[in-house]
Amino acid sequence: MSATMQLEENVVTRLQKGNQQSFEEIYDKYSDSLYGLILRIVKQEDLAQDILQDCFVKIWQKAPSYDPSKGTIFTWMLNICRNKSIDSLRKTSREKTDNGIELERLDTGAENININTIGLKDILNNLSDDKRQIIEYLYFKGYTQQETADELDIPLGTVKTRSRGAIRDLKEYFTLILAFWISKNI
Repeated sequence: MSATMQLEENVVTRLQKGNQQSFEEIYDKYSDSLYGLILRIVKQEDLAQDILQDCFVKIWQKAPSYDPSKGTIFTWMLNICRNKSIDSLRKTSREKTDNGIELERLDTGAENININTIGLKDILNNLSDDKRQIIEYLYFKGYTQQETADELDIPLGTVKTRSRGAIRDLKEYFTLILAFWISKNI
């Protein structure tokens, strides 16, 4: 394990034990990136700042439940921020139709996020069409599994199976990329 990884692991361990200094280190290191993600989704600076603050409160409260075997601390925090942003949009984007029935619309702004900038579009192209479609709905359009099932007119179990399969395939792909990168940089 590199010194940097070990240092980060130490900070995370201290954070999980309620160490305020490690919380400040995590905030300093990641808040700008997380704010950028939130802002891309909600498209309002004031709202993005409020959500970021709420996210860091949740990160502080939930830090003991973070499991490093399931991903990096950044990925864990990214998911918290993404979910809070989408929840905020759902909460604020209710509209009344002419007959007074409330409809809920979700516009995560995913179409404005250039996923190809980081090569993610190319990576997703390695998935089968059915798995890629599920990932696009769940992660880029912000749909829930049930909403995805309804939208695609497929059973909820199929959505769950395909998303698990897609995540497994992506994990294997990233493992290969990492192994290749390590072999080239040793």
